Amino acid sequence: MIRCGRTPCRVAAGAMALLVAMVTSAAPFIPSDDAQVLERLPDRGSTQYRELRSLQAAAAASPGDVARAVALADAYYRVSRSEGDPRYLGYAQAALAPWWKDPDAPTAVLITRATILQSNHEFDRALADLDRALAREPKNGRALLVRATVLTVQGKYGQARADCPKLFGLAPEFYVFACIAGIDSLNGKSAAAVATLERSLATLPATDTSGRAWGESLLGEIAHRRGDPAAERHFRAALAADPRDLYTLGAYGDWLLDNGRAADVVPLVGNDMRVDALLLRLALAQKALQRPEADASLATLRARFAASRARGDVVHRREEARFQLQGNGDSQAALRLALENWNVQREPADLRILAEAAVATNDAGAQATVRQWLEQTGLEYQAVSGLAGKRESASK
Repeated sequence: MIRCGRTPCRVAAGAMALLVAMVTSAAPFIPSDDAQVLERLPDRGSTQYRELRSLQAAAAASPGDVARAVALADAYYRVSRSEGDPRYLGYAQAALAPWWKDPDAPTAVLITRATILQSNHEFDRALADLDRALAREPKNGRALLVRATVLTVQGKYGQARADCPKLFGLAPEFYVFACIAGIDSLNGKSAAAVATLERSLATLPATDTSGRAWGESLLGEIAHRRGDPAAERHFRAALAADPRDLYTLGAYGDWLLDNGRAADVVPLVGNDMRVDALLLRLALAQKALQRPEADASLATLRARFAASRARGDVVHRREEARFQLQGNGDSQAALRLALENWNVQREPADLRILAEAAVATNDAGAQATVRQWLEQTGLEYQAVSGLAGKRESASK
């Protein structure tokens, strides 16, 4: 998923976290405690929403103005990412309605349209728009960044990395090096990637909090995969720079769960129940702690996933696979979803849930897929390598 509102964007594992958090309607939940916080609503008086209202007015005053329509669509996209609310992706698409189906749309529309499409996991359509935009403007930094992100999500690391050096002179150097390091960390070059990121962060202006949050979060993910306890320090630094970074909240929550610290997950994500990815971490933490609220959280997730399937929405198959395996205890359903997800996106988190489901079902084919990916890419991921090795040894 692309991180919006910052350059560069990143996939949610990667960058584009979260990350994609989904908000859907669910069965009603009745709290047992009147003081329990169910949701923190966005501050409609914030700078972000004041800017949004201004852009809405400007676009309404000039319905055919491409620049105003793109500015509004981009603003909606930023709200979608910062609030974990996919409704704003729909609003962003509506802002581009006059050009949404036009293959020869203006370049700015192509790039914003691609950004929206990739958030909905329509990666091939997004790449087609980006390729068309870059054929017109080879030095368009945003198009290069988004294309590198989408290619990374698809596991096409060679093509993705080729776009990063093209950013020199188009974006601050930190973002160029972060683009390169993020991809190198997935190809057996974690140590070099960490060194590059740390050097680049040391030169980042203090005012660039978005860049610092992104770089520290990326360092946290790399450390987590390598089994390095420094992960927590990096996640905390990322959240100090951007406390509302939903992607980092999820990644830090995963690190805490992996390290037997479920009790620390509850206050970390407990106020974001409307965001599916964070509610999943909360439910798993509550289950690990044997708290009675776990049943209600899992029931809410079950209803949301059912509603998504009824709409034909397949954006969060990875989260549903994890829910089925760790929350619902249905390993066969988890494997089916993990395989469907792997056919679309191939981030480290996608590989991990595939490996876990393959172990749970003793599926030799899925196990082979995991081992082949590790061998092909050189990905350093301690948890996944352990799973692959365990089943490989058991099969001998």
